[in-house]
Amino acid sequence: MEGCAPEITANGDWIDLRAAEEVNLNAPFANQLHKHNSVKFRTLEFDTALIPLGVAMQLPAGYEAVVVPRSSTFKNWSIIQVNSQGVIDQTYCGPNDQWRMPVVALNATQIQKGDRVCQFRIQLSQKATFWQRLSNLFCSGIKIKLVDELSNPDRGGFGHSGTR
Repeated sequence: MEGCAPEITANGDWIDLRAAEEVNLNAPFANQLHKHNSVKFRTLEFDTALIPLGVAMQLPAGYEAVVVPRSSTFKNWSIIQVNSQGVIDQTYCGPNDQWRMPVVALNATQIQKGDRVCQFRIQLSQKATFWQRLSNLFCSGIKIKLVDELSNPDRGGFGHSGTR
């Protein structure tokens, strides 16, 4: 997606990712009053979102990506990535397998299209073969090649591998 290309910068080891669209999140709010035995309480409801990151990519064989918030993400938007970190394996590489950042808002916030909300690194997968591990020793770094489309089969989109 235009304006969302991953950025390799000289002053960081991780690669920044940007929000692909504007996302508005509401502050948590207390729900209706409940009573259990003699205790009264309210449940809290939190606003959540899957922030689209505007990229789908084919990782090299034997590698995976780890997606985490940037150090300034909570300070700037009061959001927390709900799964602490996201792991994207090399089979999540179809044209509709867009990367997303699942978040929960602790305050009302607005994320603008193009805001750098998270970062990722590419690392060897636990399934990497001996030869993939050996070639990693001689790798001279990461290079990103931008393409107009991916021709791999879709895995079904974000979070599609199921619950069981």
